[in-house]
Amino acid sequence: MDEKPLLGKTVLVTGAARRIGKHLALTVASAGADVIIHYSNFPQEAKEWETDVVALGQKAWVIEKDFNNIDKPESFTKKTFSFQHVDFLINNSAIFEPFGFHTTTLEAWQRHLNINLTAPFFLSQAFAAQIGKDKAGRILNILDWRALRPGKDHLPYTISKAAMASLTKAMAVALAPNIQVNGVALGAILPPEDGSMPEKLLELVPMHRLGSLDEVSQTILFLLTGPAYINGEIIFLDGGRHLV
Repeated sequence: MDEKPLLGKTVLVTGAARRIGKHLALTVASAGADVIIHYSNFPQEAKEWETDVVALGQKAWVIEKDFNNIDKPESFTKKTFSFQHVDFLINNSAIFEPFGFHTTTLEAWQRHLNINLTAPFFLSQAFAAQIGKDKAGRILNILDWRALRPGKDHLPYTISKAAMASLTKAMAVALAPNIQVNGVALGAILPPEDGSMPEKLLELVPMHRLGSLDEVSQTILFLLTGPAYINGEIIFLDGGRHLV
């Protein structure tokens, strides 16, 4: 198996300063890709991550944009795609806030839609434009098992991700045949940032454990380098959580 399957490719990863996004950037860089690292917060972490990517022998660029402020998306997208041709886009950036039906405000609702749905759409639109009709590209949307089985908790987050799941399928049709669009619906991969683990969380997962970052890497690389005939697919990486 090729140890550098993405050699010569460039990948844009949004929300890449920390946690899952940071791991995604490392995954593609380790596979030989140059990386555009987007962040909206944590600039120090993003710059450190740029150094790590360069240490792997790849080019790296860091770009900042608050996706909650996208009144002129073309100004951000023009800069983003000015570094060099981008072959793959990973829409990872998202917010996850604990608003329920009765506590969701207009501001919270709009913020989730802006960051989790609207910004990825316009970024995907610009990505497709720079790919053109004569080159190949792939878009990978990072989703959540809740997107396909929405409940009452984290309501604006869940609805925005459900819309993103629908957008994944719509873009798969609109951008074929030269751009494939797929998604990965993640379950419990990393513990909460405060180190706590909700009681009985893993009891709800048929596999009775957290997913590993290595399993995330394997799935991401499969969808970026695997058969181009896979299009409009959403793979659940959640240990079966969406089934129960």
